[in-house]
Amino acid sequence: MKTRFPPSIRGFALLGLAGLVCLLLVSLPLLADETEWRELHEQVESGELRPLSDIIGELKKRYRGQVIDVELEGGEGDRVYEIELLGADGQVVEFEVDGRNGEILGIEGTDIDDMRIEE
Repeated sequence: MKTRFPPSIRGFALLGLAGLVCLLLVSLPLLADETEWRELHEQVESGELRPLSDIIGELKKRYRGQVIDVELEGGEGDRVYEIELLGADGQVVEFEVDGRNGEILGIEGTDIDDMRIEE
């Protein structure tokens, strides 16, 4: 004998299944982020990658502005921090900084000299 469930229970089961699928789809990128975070932490601990706090600290000694965005680009061995600063006059300047040694590789934006701190 085949058991038949009322339409309301079937709909509830399908809704639950759809919710489970959505949960899995959301969770997978989070697991990937956790793995990437661990790899970055290991690179900082081993000295392969300078900590972001050090990079920003050195940048803020030379340029005025508020950090509004940070990205880490590249693969193993050639990591580049892309850091955007917002200047007092509303200008946005992007700095590309070598993640291994903190050297500024490039600067893009307008009125950059207005943000520079005199030494």
